[in-house]
Amino acid sequence: MTGTGRIAKTRGSQLTKNKMSHDAGNLVQTSRALFLGLIVVAFVPAGAAEHYRGRPFHDSVYHGGPQKIPGRVQCAYYDLGGEGVAYHDTDTKNKGSGTLNPADGSYLNEFRMHEGVDTSYTKYHDDIDENPYELVHPPKDQLYVGWTDPGEWFNMTVKIEHAGRFQVSLLYTSKLGGIISLASNGKDVSGPIKIETTYNAADPIAWRQWHHWNYAKNLATVTLPKGTNVLTLRIESEGNMNLAYLDFSRAE
Repeated sequence: MTGTGRIAKTRGSQLTKNKMSHDAGNLVQTSRALFLGLIVVAFVPAGAAEHYRGRPFHDSVYHGGPQKIPGRVQCAYYDLGGEGVAYHDTDTKNKGSGTLNPADGSYLNEFRMHEGVDTSYTKYHDDIDENPYELVHPPKDQLYVGWTDPGEWFNMTVKIEHAGRFQVSLLYTSKLGGIISLASNGKDVSGPIKIETTYNAADPIAWRQWHHWNYAKNLATVTLPKGTNVLTLRIESEGNMNLAYLDFSRAE
């Protein structure tokens, strides 16, 4: 780098020093910009859709490309791209697929089991996800994102038919209640969305508090642009939620 050697004491030395100072200042500014850029990537992961490095989810079962709005957006179909690009999770182990649900070669038990986002599916045996203490019965074998913690997020590439305002509904469970938010291409579009608790003290089985499903209709209203966009769902507080899908319908 210029300036690492000895500077000659000539009339031009002050100019050299001034240039070094200017270069150093530029380096500091560049380093600061890069650092801030890393912060933006970490906390506003989507960025502009054209610069996004994630890809719409696809596998042997689902190959429909970006999920459609208006319509149902499956949380477990979060984007491909890995930690820091398509999602952020507090650890690298999937606590559902391949762990709680043993790796036995079946599609549901091994669904995305090598990724950090924790995924599972609803079960209609032993009164797990079809129990008398929930507000709605979810579909059988419904995939969902679970074991959520504050600060975690995941991206879902969506294709929006027409720009406009949309009502957002959510199929979920939440032991503690909490707050989530939605962003489009890195820009907040929802503000804090309050999630009501589904805790039911009448249930005698403690672990089933994570399986009291509810459908929150018209939970939030968001404005979204036409075309392909990156939707980010972020856990803002509490966690302990299971998130199955978001329904987007046109706001009147």
